[in-house]
Parts: sequence; structure tokens; C-alpha cells
Amino acid sequence: MATADTPGMQDVTAVILAGGQGRRMGGADKGLVDYQGRPLVEWVLAVLAPQVGEIVISANRNLERYAAYGRRVLPDTLPDYPGPLAGVLAALQAVTTDWLLVVPCDTPHLPADLAFRLLGAAQLEGVPLAVAEDDARIHHSCFLVHTDQREHLAGYLARGERAVRHWQAELSSTTVRFDAAAFANLNRPDDLQP
Repeated sequence: MATADTPGMQDVTAVILAGGQGRRMGGADKGLVDYQGRPLVEWVLAVLAPQVGEIVISANRNLERYAAYGRRVLPDTLPDYPGPLAGVLAALQAVTTDWLLVVPCDTPHLPADLAFRLLGAAQLEGVPLAVAEDDARIHHSCFLVHTDQREHLAGYLARGERAVRHWQAELSSTTVRFDAAAFANLNRPDDLQP
């Protein structure tokens, strides 16, 4: 199993996107919502920590609670909650590694080899973007992007664009197939039930 000590993995920073307004979760800060005895963000931190050199958290509320996990917390640099890409941009502007792994805070069962396989595919194909998929759909919110795309993303957002998949469509990319269960997305209170 690849770990953060595997050659190349120290050159990947992960950002956990926890900066949304949680509308479908009744306005709750999703990363801090309890799931099977611990906050969702803790599940994601646990699965990512062995995989990458650094983890940062994109958050716009409860910054102190997120900082208590010992990770850098990055609020959006753009006003009015313009969506997940604002968190991606803040991370791209803050990290010094060549690659950024992006995951949402509400996917507690992510693959243990997510970063390794996405990085391998991007390098093999020579593209700046690798996106996770399963046999039914592409998971546009779980991806690895080269940090040299920060200006491209800033320009995309400056045009008033917001959709993750439309931005990704502008980049050369590849997809990597994973088991669908790894991307179970806990969006609503009912999703938290065992």
C-alpha cells in the first residue's frame, strides 16, 4: 500500500473542503457533524493522513475547531460562498507542493490509495488533472490537480463561473476507477444513520 513515504507522495497536499453552507444538512457545518461517534472531518483526516505530505482544511466557519486538528485552515479568499472551487483556489494559492488532492468533508470512506492512484494516472498520462470515478459516474469533487493550474482557476472564477465539472472540462485530464462505496456522500441528516 502506498503511503506518504512512497516516493512522490510528499509532493501532494490534500485539501478537505468544509467551507460550504451545508444547506442540505439544515445549515450545519458538515465537517463537524457527528457520524458514528466522530465528526465527518475526522474520518477524512484519518484516511488521508497516511497518503499525503500535508493536509489543509478549507473552512469558512468554526475556524478554531478545525484548527484544533493541527492543520492549516484556509478560508475562502473570494466573498459570498462562491462554491467549492473557491476553497480549491485558496488551497492552490497557499500550498507549495506540485499537486493538490481535493476531497469533500462528507465522504468518510475514501479509498486508502486515492492519492497514489490519481497521481500515478496524471503522471502516466502527462495531464494536470486526474478525477475519481466508479462504474456509474465521475466524482468531480474528488480529484488531483497540478498546482500550476491556480491562475487558470482564478480566471475561471473571475468570469463568474462556478461549476467544478465545467472547469475540469477545460483541462486535459484522466479518470481513475474506484469502488463506488468509497464515495458515499453524506449530504442530509438521514444519510448519517447506520
